[in-house]
Amino acid sequence: MEKRTFLKLSGIVAAGTMAGCSPLKKAVGVSTLGRYPYTLPALTYGFADLEPNIDALTMEIHHDRHHNGYVNKLNNALEATPGMQTMNLEQLLATIKPGDSALRNNGGGHWNHTMFWNWLSPKKTAPNERLTQAINQKWGTLEAFKGEFGDAAKSVFGSGWAWLCKDGNGNLFITSTPNQDNPLMTKIIDKPGTPILGIDVWEHAYYLHYQNKRADYIGAFWNVVNWNRVNELFG
Repeated sequence: MEKRTFLKLSGIVAAGTMAGCSPLKKAVGVSTLGRYPYTLPALTYGFADLEPNIDALTMEIHHDRHHNGYVNKLNNALEATPGMQTMNLEQLLATIKPGDSALRNNGGGHWNHTMFWNWLSPKKTAPNERLTQAINQKWGTLEAFKGEFGDAAKSVFGSGWAWLCKDGNGNLFITSTPNQDNPLMTKIIDKPGTPILGIDVWEHAYYLHYQNKRADYIGAFWNVVNWNRVNELFG
């Protein structure tokens, strides 16, 4: 990134924070993310509120540029496929096939990022008793779970995501997907499920602050996980 661009964006973030202009709006629901035409959801916290774990500039670029790009391209793709415009996003993801590149990449990008913002919080939270029991039953301890989840995130080659999911019987499992794929894509993914937690390991999610130290970013991620939302999704 050019120095001039970096300074300009830094100034925008700082000015917005000082003026109280952080995009604080109603949280996005978790059961469905709406239908066409899609819009970029606002964050429920300020760009700088996750620091030092995730820096303000990364949040601003990640949300306003990358996520917004997925939304715009998804709407463009659906404009040419009117038969899919009445589906909600989860239904759309379950329908797409490997060759549906535009819907796959941008539908996945919109769902993944919308959920990702909701999986983050500046407030300290913790797994509830029911989720803790399920994690302990599967992995022995919360720390052991974090270790396996972190290994899945570190092992993604190139860009992608790591997920904590539940299967149709409510059992937990960890998986990873490339690019903007996710476990809701039942016609694409080998082991589908319902994600209840995910981490973005595309370089744009961490490179400004952590450079090539993905493991450091993954470690810091646990400091800002919104366990309240994970508890809710686990049910």
